[in-house]
Amino acid sequence: MKFLDALVKSTPTTEQRYSFSDWVNEYFSFGGSQYPLGLSTTYGIDKTDPVADTFMGFVNSGLKGNSVVASVERVRLAIFTEARFQFQRLRRGKLGDLFGTEALRILEQPWVGGTTGDLLGRMLLDADLAGNSYTVVVGDELVRLRPDWVELILADRVDPFTGETVGYTRAGYAYYHGGMAATREPVVFLPEEVAHFAPNPDPLASYVGMSWLTPVIREMQADTAATKHKLKFFENAATPNLAVSLAKEVTPAQFRDFVELMDSKHAGVENAYKTLYTAGGADVTVIGADLKQLDFKVTQGHGETRIASAGGIHPVVAGLSEGMQGSSLNAGNFSSARRIVADVTFRPLWRNVSGSIQTLVPPPADARLWVDTTDIGFLREDRKDQAEIQGKEASTIRQLLDAGYEGDSVTAAVISQDWKLLKHSGLFSVQLQPPGTNQPDTGQDNDAPEEDEDDGNAS
Repeated sequence: MKFLDALVKSTPTTEQRYSFSDWVNEYFSFGGSQYPLGLSTTYGIDKTDPVADTFMGFVNSGLKGNSVVASVERVRLAIFTEARFQFQRLRRGKLGDLFGTEALRILEQPWVGGTTGDLLGRMLLDADLAGNSYTVVVGDELVRLRPDWVELILADRVDPFTGETVGYTRAGYAYYHGGMAATREPVVFLPEEVAHFAPNPDPLASYVGMSWLTPVIREMQADTAATKHKLKFFENAATPNLAVSLAKEVTPAQFRDFVELMDSKHAGVENAYKTLYTAGGADVTVIGADLKQLDFKVTQGHGETRIASAGGIHPVVAGLSEGMQGSSLNAGNFSSARRIVADVTFRPLWRNVSGSIQTLVPPPADARLWVDTTDIGFLREDRKDQAEIQGKEASTIRQLLDAGYEGDSVTAAVISQDWKLLKHSGLFSVQLQPPGTNQPDTGQDNDAPEEDEDDGNAS
């Protein structure tokens, strides 16, 4: 589909972007017909739900306001940012070796003082908290667009035969610097100018993602409330709640004086465990329970586990309470937890981000953009498995070489797992040949009689 050709005029010698009004007023071609371009949606079907509130809410109440979310996100960032980009060759659809070119330099140094880890960290944070990460090339640097300042421009995808709308197509991205409420016009980017990373797709919206915190908002709120509960428990003397009743003859003024004196002497952590003295008919009754009676650790621990699960991190890896007890810390169980996190969470994330960045850094024709994970400490146990695999591959290579196959073809076939690449040299192992065949040529006639070394002496 070449509808963007209608949007881009002849390219001047210097870079020039469309103004917002020019962009909206243009038309594009689809199926031989002309259709007007218009704004559709940003992050969901209902535009009354401002994205800025969602993003800011997850940042302030989640990442900055909840210790469990912060712990899970810290693990996600620590592992995800250790990868580095490389190109990977493709042979007949099979994966080959990794290699680098000068085209990867912008990913290694995305901005002044920046590294690949900085780039990956920013992309993951935006995708985790807003559902979407947007990165563009401006000059010779990569620039992160704040996700709640970006509006996805969608156009109706019209069926050329029926004229009916069949889904949407991406027409571009509008970036409002300072927010969508700002008075300045947005900067518009074409789809091929934006690396859009949205690992968790939103089922109710086209082309956009959602935060992994969305399904556990209540769990996050409950955990925050539980933390406040613990704080209030200590602020209010770290003792069970008390009900104090006074005689009916006490006047309102006397009651207020009594409450003020009671709070000054017994409220707060500094007044904890003091002896309570009452007089004048005051009756004290315990109406609350302490944290042990509430089984508080178990209650809050279950919520922590659900939050960690939504973030794709096993509790034992995040160091949460339910992951730090029982057999969870056994070597075998921890290895299984680590393997689940690596295979289910991070490998799909790396695959997704590679495809997203590939928009800005196109690979060679016979390759794809990929990540090299060989130096990631979290995956070090995978190296043991890899070593075992390589040992078996080495044995296979040796057997194929002994069978007479050419060395280069053997290596390519084993790495690509494609036996069609094998080429035979025409030579076979000695065990496959009749006796006496292809004896080495020594330059002597084996049938000639042996001569005495000393011809002049009789035996």
